[in-house]
Amino acid sequence: MELTPRQRAALELICDTFAPGDGLGLPGAGELDVADTVVRLLARNPRAAEQKQVATLLGLWDSPLMGLLAGAGPRRFSARTAADRERFLLNLGESRFAAKRAIFQALKSAALLSYYTTPGPAGSNPLWKEMGYPAPPGPLPTAPQPALNPVRPTESTTFECDVVVVGSGAGGGAAAAVLAEAGLSVVVLERGGYYDDSDFGAGELDGLLKLYAPGPSATAEGQLTLVAGGCLGGGTVVNWSTSLRTPDDVRAEWASLGATQFADDEFGDALDTVERRLGVTYDRSPISARDGVLERGLAALGWDVGPLPRNVTDACDAGIDCGRCGYGCRLGAKQSVTKTWLADAAAHGARLVVGADVRAIEVRNGRAEGVRAVTADGAEIRVEARAVVVAAGAIQTPALLRRSGLRNKNIGNYLRLHPASAVFGTFDEEIRPWEGGLQTRISRQHRDLGDGYGVIYETGPLHPGLLVGFMGWRGGAEHRAAMLNLARTAAVGVITRDRDHGTVTVDGSGEAVVKYRMSARDAAHMHTGIEGAAQILEAAGAKKIFSGHQAGVDYEPGVRGSHAEFAAACRAAGYAPARCGMGALHIMGSARMGGSRDTAATDPDGATWEVPNIVVADASCFPTASGVNPMVSIEAIAYMNAKRLAARLS
Repeated sequence: MELTPRQRAALELICDTFAPGDGLGLPGAGELDVADTVVRLLARNPRAAEQKQVATLLGLWDSPLMGLLAGAGPRRFSARTAADRERFLLNLGESRFAAKRAIFQALKSAALLSYYTTPGPAGSNPLWKEMGYPAPPGPLPTAPQPALNPVRPTESTTFECDVVVVGSGAGGGAAAAVLAEAGLSVVVLERGGYYDDSDFGAGELDGLLKLYAPGPSATAEGQLTLVAGGCLGGGTVVNWSTSLRTPDDVRAEWASLGATQFADDEFGDALDTVERRLGVTYDRSPISARDGVLERGLAALGWDVGPLPRNVTDACDAGIDCGRCGYGCRLGAKQSVTKTWLADAAAHGARLVVGADVRAIEVRNGRAEGVRAVTADGAEIRVEARAVVVAAGAIQTPALLRRSGLRNKNIGNYLRLHPASAVFGTFDEEIRPWEGGLQTRISRQHRDLGDGYGVIYETGPLHPGLLVGFMGWRGGAEHRAAMLNLARTAAVGVITRDRDHGTVTVDGSGEAVVKYRMSARDAAHMHTGIEGAAQILEAAGAKKIFSGHQAGVDYEPGVRGSHAEFAAACRAAGYAPARCGMGALHIMGSARMGGSRDTAATDPDGATWEVPNIVVADASCFPTASGVNPMVSIEAIAYMNAKRLAARLS
């Protein structure tokens, strides 16, 4: 992404306003060349239209017109004092217009994520030392060589096979193993690269650039940040190892929509098989300091709390290294699909291809005959196949189906995102929330707030970069103070099982566009979770408690404010787009399975109604939100759908 000098100057000044440094040794964004990092992240966005919008905004930024649009008067941004520039940004963040708030949130997230992840000229960001946050350790010298041998075509290439699998994450990996073990020839195509133990440990920025999907980075309305894996193994390489089964009541709900096997032994057996292959156990979930805060608060309230099962081996330290595992497990302990299903598939002859962006499925006379892909350098890849398994994730799967000419009205509909937010508490004791088992405790206290929908409470490792998307920003000094206290901060995450839904469509170039606005019902559930998370933190002894609302909602138990006042202020601030920091780490349901083409995008086999030899095998298949971390459910669906496809092809 190329910026003009005017655009570049505007970006640098925006970054410096969000992260000005303290004038006493802590650098500002300009001293760390944060704008370079922002440009690197923006350049990954596959939507050219969004890149153009950013460039247009930056070109307009330092003009009298932009000042008027921001409600801050006609003076140019560059001519304002530092305090006035902050006020300018806050005017956007507090606007009654959602589009202005979305601009603020996008700029805030890009600037602050880049500020806290950029190593700086010396290779170690000076902020990290002041926060007590460790510099990247680098790969382990004893890390083994990568076990898989995927190919990365550099020139036009054609493959022939029985089944081509698009996507290599939880769904694609499990499906590939089943199909290859059935004696079918399989080719797996992955847009990202292949990284293993010896590639991990270089820090947040390196992990974000290599292991996470390049976009879309947020819903179109600015309601939620979107987070998904983008490498061989997909989300299983970067997730937090939580391995929960699909709840029985959710299985019954899914079966009621027409795919009756969800309530039967077929799906139950698939769940059992997945747990065995991943080595799921409760035996490796020792409590971390931040999960200790969660458990302590829940126990004081008399609320539900229990351990979380995890898919890790004895090599997991459940400590310092485990906390970094969202950027890849250096120890090789997490049983991602690269360690399990993809290894099984390769052992049975499956060919793995990386760097392949699949643009279309070739359909003739109602049958899929293969796929077309392209590399980053423009080389074309064709795969001729008897069947196509689509497992590109719940954003890219419906986009691919649409690009390929499928027209069922439910493709891209019924998208669920498990909207997640957090409430933060600061404590007297050191917590070091970036360390410890990724997730080891869960509370289902408010799981059912009506009709089986509600929230669950979990924690997760707090690293500076991804953390800032869940926090408000009320000025550079206040935000810096909160981040410098990170070592004594814990967060209780609130994950909402959303009843209502959004959509995935494609733009003129065929790239995915995600639209999602939280319904009043789901927002009410989120608010119950925000109230509950604050209660948990107060019961655990937090000295200060604050939410992710941009309005800046906080209190100090027994000193300033009260829980009731906090709850009222959060309710008043609301959950409209860009009012509260929220993310989508579980993306589901956009090509859901069901019994009728009128209500589902795929049939009970996971096959599309229009083209029966296109089978979906990922989180897109979920008929409704799972209500729990979805990895095991995804792999069980992929296992089941692939078994059915293998039987038909054999």
